[in-house]
Amino acid sequence: MVTDTLDIKISKIENSRLAETDYGNLVFGQTFSDHMLVADYKNGQWQNFEILPYGELKLSPAISALHYGQAFFEGLKAYKLQNGQVSIFRPNKNAERFNKSAERLCMPQLPEDLFIQSIAALVEADRQWIPEQENHALYIRPFMFATEAALGVHPSSSYKFCVMTCPVGPYFSKYLKVKVETGYSRASDGGFGFAKAAGNYGGSLLPAKKAAEEGFDQIIWTDSREHAYVEELGAANIIFVLDGKLVTPSTRDTILKGVTRDSILELARSWNMPVEERRVAVAEVLDGIKTGKLTEAFGVGTAATITPIAEIGFEGKIYTLPDPAKAAIAAKLRRTLDDIKYGRTEDTNGWNYIV
Repeated sequence: MVTDTLDIKISKIENSRLAETDYGNLVFGQTFSDHMLVADYKNGQWQNFEILPYGELKLSPAISALHYGQAFFEGLKAYKLQNGQVSIFRPNKNAERFNKSAERLCMPQLPEDLFIQSIAALVEADRQWIPEQENHALYIRPFMFATEAALGVHPSSSYKFCVMTCPVGPYFSKYLKVKVETGYSRASDGGFGFAKAAGNYGGSLLPAKKAAEEGFDQIIWTDSREHAYVEELGAANIIFVLDGKLVTPSTRDTILKGVTRDSILELARSWNMPVEERRVAVAEVLDGIKTGKLTEAFGVGTAATITPIAEIGFEGKIYTLPDPAKAAIAAKLRRTLDDIKYGRTEDTNGWNYIV
């Protein structure tokens, strides 16, 4: 539940834009709710927590985030439960990852309780924006960036924490056709691929654009040394059903530790399904398709939820997976996870944070 330990100034919008919003035609990430939350880090402490109408921020062109890349974000969702309550799915896991990103980018951490209270207060302010349709939710985007207006390569002395929300439907509307990337790299050993740093995404845009021009929906990133091992998709972690086991690349400093990924692995283990977190060779995946040992592959993430993969491209050849419409394990995992998120079944793991 929302507690009152954090003092948040709230300035409500005069005229809500909710009535103008077409929930039957939502484009992911392009319709924003009425309010946003902002806070400042100055003189070694977090201060000035405020919820105010969504709008532009006034910033100096010299802020160090624009020049030296101290910026990162998180992504999570709020749901309307069957009983009418509102919940946020596993915000503690996002708070944990938020602070790991902050540490790696030499930015101040935000105590977990302040992270969760801030988000919960904003969701409460805009709870009427939460869609009630199946496969819809209120997407929540917390982010932090450096605000010191000075040039020079050093950590900023000040930062801004913001949260904005938007009602969303499915991120992907079809099964995925993906390409194994063997030229470009997303992350390298010793880098910050595990962080949701803005720079990781900026560097991914050109190869993703080239893949889209070839007819692919997503890239399968591979290791930067040999391009021989699967890491993750451009917008999600990746999981395979291989020889009856749930197999996924083990997280390391080049791979994002996804909350949806973690939830799926917990569910599978609770069903006594064999789970393997390990290095996964591209050759093993392609051989699994050829021999029939690989029966399902799917992207998993907050935005993507669980999206089956239909085809994998590698070095000019297309490998077709079994019919994704018959992917029973992906379907069961998604159904179970949705039942928890929307309050249709008991939340035995305590994943839903009730606002």
